Amino acid sequence: MKRHVTGTFTFSGWAEDTSAEAEGGARLGRASVANTFTGALEASGVVEYALAYTGPTEGVFCGYEHLTGSVEGRRGSFVIEHRGRFAGDAVHCALTVVPGSGSGELAGITGGGSFIARHGEPSTTYALDYGLG
Repeated sequence: MKRHVTGTFTFSGWAEDTSAEAEGGARLGRASVANTFTGALEASGVVEYALAYTGPTEGVFCGYEHLTGSVEGRRGSFVIEHRGRFAGDAVHCALTVVPGSGSGELAGITGGGSFIARHGEPSTTYALDYGLG
């Protein structure tokens, strides 16, 4: 049975580099980010993003985040895939738990969720639907 949980996260670092760029065209980048989650998910995370800018503030991204902590009191770690888009001041992201990535009391975790982040806001609300096999 899947459980629906929510909470917030904040990021404590964003280090981004450009890996390829065409004059007047798309730009590729990569970013390393540290997150802290509170709520049903109490965890610290490290995510590595690949970004494709199609304009100064528009584009798409994908990444993988390794989370270590607890979900509703169950301790362990797991990996979440991020896929999304950004435009203007908003970031829309879909999350998917990577199958087989759970450890400890989170072994067998499955599910996914989402968030919408707004530039300048100190924290972001997330939603996660998960099950434990």
